Amino acid sequence: MDDGQPTSRDSLELAGLLAEMAALRATLLEGAAPFLARLGQPAADSPLANLAHYLALRHHDLRPLQRRLMRFGLSSLGRLESRVLPTLDAVLVALAGMQGTPSPLLLPTEGQFFAGEQALAVATEGLFGPAHTHRRCRIMVTLPSEAAADADMVLELARLGMDCARINCAHDDAAAWHSMAAHVRAASLDVGRPIRILMDIAGPKIRTGDLVAAPEKGKLRAGDSLWLTVEGASLPPGDGYAIAVSLPEIVNRVAVGDRVLYDDGKLEGLVEAVREGAALVRVGRVKEGGLKPKPEKGLNLPDTALGLSPLTAKDERDLAAVIECADMIGYSFVSRPEDIDLLEAALARLPARATPLGLVAKIERPDAVRNLPDLIARAGRDRPFGVMIARGDLAAEIGFERLAEMQEEILWICEAAAVPVIWATQVLEDLVKSGVPSRGEMTDAAMAARAECVMLNKGPAVGTAVSLLDRLLGSMDGHLLKKTPVLRPLKSW
Repeated sequence: MDDGQPTSRDSLELAGLLAEMAALRATLLEGAAPFLARLGQPAADSPLANLAHYLALRHHDLRPLQRRLMRFGLSSLGRLESRVLPTLDAVLVALAGMQGTPSPLLLPTEGQFFAGEQALAVATEGLFGPAHTHRRCRIMVTLPSEAAADADMVLELARLGMDCARINCAHDDAAAWHSMAAHVRAASLDVGRPIRILMDIAGPKIRTGDLVAAPEKGKLRAGDSLWLTVEGASLPPGDGYAIAVSLPEIVNRVAVGDRVLYDDGKLEGLVEAVREGAALVRVGRVKEGGLKPKPEKGLNLPDTALGLSPLTAKDERDLAAVIECADMIGYSFVSRPEDIDLLEAALARLPARATPLGLVAKIERPDAVRNLPDLIARAGRDRPFGVMIARGDLAAEIGFERLAEMQEEILWICEAAAVPVIWATQVLEDLVKSGVPSRGEMTDAAMAARAECVMLNKGPAVGTAVSLLDRLLGSMDGHLLKKTPVLRPLKSW
């Protein structure tokens, strides 16, 4: 008769699990050594050390082990991002207890077990300010140009729940940015809570310029050609489209076979030919019905070694306004630790601030994804630091089908390192533009609650979107904390 007691087979399984977990812990410590060296030998109890342990752990396929642990009511290791060694140690202590053998380790205290979670909360508050009483996740809103002259618009956004205002330095000028910032500070005083300001420097954004040649009728469709040109370049006769680019040097850096994506992937093609000052792109995929190329649309070149500095001359000029107006700076095109050094050197040439300027690294290229641990290690030395998942450019660079997978991995890496994350690009986009959300974007916005901040773009109904997002994020807090479901009572049944 089964009396609920472990069988001899269970005892053997428990003994095997104890040995396997002990071996995994030892292997993890050995495997983390190169990461720890690369990250500057951080303190053993620091978030960076936990990140090294996490990176080493995730080089193993843990799926069979997870299922075997679950059967005994133990942690499946599926939610250990912020507490790698404490979780392994707690499981080892539990396994030893179930075996009736002395534990090889001490059970982590509650403070030790949740230290990474607390470190992330502290880092988030340092970057974005205190959380609301009803939601953990903050709301960032991109201010339109009209906000420079409309203090009431900014105040209304603050009253609806905006926690952070984003000023895009690719648009407007320093006078407008100062005005926007003044309206945000006034709104913050009015609502009685801090509202932080992110100023996003433009970086070397590659955009289309003026149309050089365009057929009288028709749109670009699959199989059509599109010339990317520099000003004054000669083109062969024909009736196709030709459009200038904002950074002429990139036309001379593309090679035959390189991919070109236009306007967040609405069109994708391959470089078919290159000549002095011009590159011929053959359209492979385009949105249904085709499209007409227009100025001021983004271009992505994921296969091309661009050789561009992430800090342009314009950015360096704009930094003077940033240090006067902002609480944090958004850094585009950052890919390597040396890019952080470049920005730090530029900031060091400017007057010192009373409070440190926060830094948000925008992850939008494959190199930035690959180098994310090193970026975290470098950027976190000097100032409050966060990461923005710039999903528009990132999807165009790595492929749309990989975006969902990659945004999850970025969330995991940042949680392991106690780095707050901004979930950005096209959140509630239909609602912001038309006042009516799509079903898919509502689910996307709900899943954004796993980040520390969600960014909304500008649009006529952005106030409605802030209000809805404020309620939605508060509701999701009762269901989910990062990857962990929290079990508030259900009321639907």
